[in-house]
Amino acid sequence: MKSLDQRDPEPGAMRRALELAAAIGAPGPAIYPNPRVGCVLLGPDGSMIAEGYHRGPGTPHAEVDALAKAGDAARGATAVVTLEPCNHTGRTGPCSQALIEAGVVRVVYAQSDPNPVAAGGAATLKQSGIEVEQGLYAAESRDLNRVWTQAAELQRPYVTWKFATTLDGRSAAADGTSRWVSSRAARLDTHELRALSDTMLVGTNTVAVDDPALTVRDAEDRPVGVQPLRVVMGERDLPEDRRIFDAQAPSLHLRTRDPHEALAALWERERRHVFLEGGPTLAAAFLEAGLVDEIVVYVAPFLLGAGRSAVADLGISTISDAFRPRVRSVDVLAPAAVGDEPNVRLILEPQKGEQ
Repeated sequence: MKSLDQRDPEPGAMRRALELAAAIGAPGPAIYPNPRVGCVLLGPDGSMIAEGYHRGPGTPHAEVDALAKAGDAARGATAVVTLEPCNHTGRTGPCSQALIEAGVVRVVYAQSDPNPVAAGGAATLKQSGIEVEQGLYAAESRDLNRVWTQAAELQRPYVTWKFATTLDGRSAAADGTSRWVSSRAARLDTHELRALSDTMLVGTNTVAVDDPALTVRDAEDRPVGVQPLRVVMGERDLPEDRRIFDAQAPSLHLRTRDPHEALAALWERERRHVFLEGGPTLAAAFLEAGLVDEIVVYVAPFLLGAGRSAVADLGISTISDAFRPRVRSVDVLAPAAVGDEPNVRLILEPQKGEQ
């Protein structure tokens, strides 16, 4: 284990807890609906007793993992944890109670739990006479679980809308063809971003016309291990032979056109991050409902002059009313195949007042 500054061991312990939380890997279907959490136990002299982290749904939480390793040495210890200990019984018991029973005397946590179902652990600990301090590396902890945190605050899945476009804003040609607007590098990048979500979402028209598989695949076009849920949204009946209904990944047909209803149904199914790849009508519906939290755009260096727009009519008639998301990052994706041109990837987020 790492040695800590004995004069003030808690900051070092929290940095280590953040490292442990990240050790499980990037968020995605194997981790959601849970956050990534790390915990370090310190002895009365500031030495490190044990450490633990949460490995996914149904596994011990970080605090319980560390307490199990510490055994009786946890009595009189300080628990340094990246997220407020939970206060509810779900797949596992409440961490606040586990800390009390273990004889921990002090708890330092970074981020308050934004989930109203699990919050309240700090109050429970204080009521049991445990000293509690909050806020150490809180921003870093929130950043580690950015999407999960926002979903918990919104009490609905976080929505990332992704689309590819030409220089003149076309996502398909006049004859409907759209393969390939984006480059191979952009498509590989899309699969990496898909893997960070637990839900893929399209409309019935996309399934009927394009028949997408909506799986996450590697550079050799092989499906990866744990797949997001594939969801098609709309009232239209669809043929059973569509690829979205095959055995490569779980799938669901939500028979609604209302984005609010769709997200509420997915939240009930413990979905936390929706990757929206639907057509222009579905994109417009989510934008108009204020339900897009992040936008990923791949811009290809060519013109079509006609064809399908990436988003349907938003009812905007003057430029002063334009939807203006804030640019978070701009990256040039170098060609990944012979004959490809670079694509530009923009990641944007709606500004306050546009959601």
